[in-house]
Amino acid sequence: MNKSELIDAIAAGSKLTKADSGKALDAAIEAISKSLKKGDNVTLVGFGTFSVGKRAARTGRNPQTGKSIQIKAKKVAKFKAGATLASTVNK
Repeated sequence: MNKSELIDAIAAGSKLTKADSGKALDAAIEAISKSLKKGDNVTLVGFGTFSVGKRAARTGRNPQTGKSIQIKAKKVAKFKAGATLASTVNK
């Protein structure tokens, strides 16, 4: 499912217009992104939790040359599925 298909599904399930569904989805994504940028977790009960993790600096290998390279530490977005979502997927 891509974004436009998700917007169509939201519109059908909520009886909103596609334009309003698109705005709602964009607003939700923006709110989640802003919270993660601040370092906060976003928990949607039954669906899951979005959080920010830290990836340590490490040594990697350039696949073309085989030389070792340093990969910088960075923050990464993580998602952990909630119990309801996990059980729905496994049915």
